[in-house]
Amino acid sequence: MPIKESELILNPDGSVYHLNLKPENISNDIIVVGDQDRVEKISLHFDSIEFKTQKREFKTHTGTYKGKKLTVLSTGIGPDNIDIVINELDALVNIDLETRQPKTNLSSLNIIRIGTSGSLQADVPVDAFVLSTHGLDLNGMLHFYQIDPICNPEIEEAFIQHTKWNSNKARPIFIENSPKLEKRFAGPEVFKGVTATAGGFYGPQGRILRLPLQDPELNTKMDNFNYEGTRITNFEMETSVIYGLSKLLGHHALSLNAIIANRVTGNFSQDYTKVVDDLIVYVLEKIIE
Repeated sequence: MPIKESELILNPDGSVYHLNLKPENISNDIIVVGDQDRVEKISLHFDSIEFKTQKREFKTHTGTYKGKKLTVLSTGIGPDNIDIVINELDALVNIDLETRQPKTNLSSLNIIRIGTSGSLQADVPVDAFVLSTHGLDLNGMLHFYQIDPICNPEIEEAFIQHTKWNSNKARPIFIENSPKLEKRFAGPEVFKGVTATAGGFYGPQGRILRLPLQDPELNTKMDNFNYEGTRITNFEMETSVIYGLSKLLGHHALSLNAIIANRVTGNFSQDYTKVVDDLIVYVLEKIIE
């Protein structure tokens, strides 16, 4: 049965609703960034750009870098936007948009996030790169899907016990990255660890302005969490949902973050644009190897 028009919304030109893209507009290797202004910072390195579009915060450039076709796409901020982006990217390659039927032969995308993040460990300094071995989902969005195959109950239960997690919140989920992409993008200069993904910037990440928090000690508890050598290195708002939806849909995903703040020491990067630019070059060189 075809997918209903209300469930898979297309624009009048046949492109997917939010991203404004058609299947021919993207490559198999997709770099995702939060900030739409970062799209051009990446595509400036391209040999050529063959396609550009933007709708709301979703900006896309597709071109070639040293002969390799690449797409860079901005997601905006937060898990809800990632839900849109990953589902619509999957629709572009795995659903026939004319018949509205899933394809028999499914394709797998490589999705690499270049992000910025705050460190939760004193020894993961400002201006470092962090490769996320897992996404720790604290925001609950993935619970709307059938996630049993991607959960890791033992480490999740250890985290719940360690933090005395409030049962009124969504159950935390630990989701692994793509081992294939980790091997490809790892390097001696890159830290590895679990990236916690919050549903907001202030209270959900332990920031207090005028509102008291349900658990003001949560960040400290996360700092101290260690499960068989696995620890939580940084905090942001996208990685776990990228990992979860990609894994459920059969895509490969990896998140790399430039550390621009250290929540333990209170330090902030003196030139965060440089560390982001350095991470962009690092990813582009690794992606063509």
